[in-house]
Amino acid sequence: MPELPEVEVTRRSFAQRIAGARVTGVRLGKPLRWPIGCAPDALLGLVAGETTRRGKYLWLPLGPGGLLLHLGMSGSLAFAQDVAAPGPHDHFDLVTTRGTLRLTDPRRFGAVVWSPALDQAPAARLLANLGYEPFDARFTGAYLHARLRGRSVAIKQALLAGDIVVGAGNIYACEALLLAGIDPRTVAGKLSKPRCERLAASVRQVLNEALQAGGTTLRDFKDSHGVAGSFQLQAQVYGRAGEACRRCAATIKRIVQGQRSTYFCPRCQTR
Repeated sequence: MPELPEVEVTRRSFAQRIAGARVTGVRLGKPLRWPIGCAPDALLGLVAGETTRRGKYLWLPLGPGGLLLHLGMSGSLAFAQDVAAPGPHDHFDLVTTRGTLRLTDPRRFGAVVWSPALDQAPAARLLANLGYEPFDARFTGAYLHARLRGRSVAIKQALLAGDIVVGAGNIYACEALLLAGIDPRTVAGKLSKPRCERLAASVRQVLNEALQAGGTTLRDFKDSHGVAGSFQLQAQVYGRAGEACRRCAATIKRIVQGQRSTYFCPRCQTR
């Protein structure tokens, strides 16, 4: 699933190129997660602004409103002057004077939704429960400690929930918890302030490293240029069950939490 680093890498790969472009055509394929919410012809003639990101959503301003895009479980965006005829998994084309923005999504959990503004429905409703961005100055150890207080779920599941901080998806949560030395099964509400400080810093560090690596490509993620990410090559625990920890040589373990695979080192990470 594309997570925050992959979505941000995608945004950076086309945001400047599409800004200022005028919409000349719209093609809808098979239905996505939600209906687009407007007549496709209503987008014709609108001019694109600067694409921004909130969590795993991209906001593409168009005239008086904009499109909120989500890549779902397996989606990707491509932006090019010349595109091939749409295939069976190409479900949205926004044709502009600078190229075509195409959403490809084999599982169709992605979305393209029109909203009159970010602070109005439906965009405001979809973004309402998102936590802080990981690079927001407000995302501190003190904030994390306060938000975790009283929570009885495991810390990894608390990170994945997205209502405290966005972007700590499954891969990155595993890596951040290793860096912070915290067992993923630790009860969230029992983390001390110093451990929360380490965890907040670790989340930022891991996500920054993933951005520098162009994201993670386990199956089919590519940015809008068609370039794959490489963070998976430097992962310390994720996907390495049964292998030796690169820090202490203990055997990395895999468990299942909330129907997601969790990887950790039983020696480096403590409850």
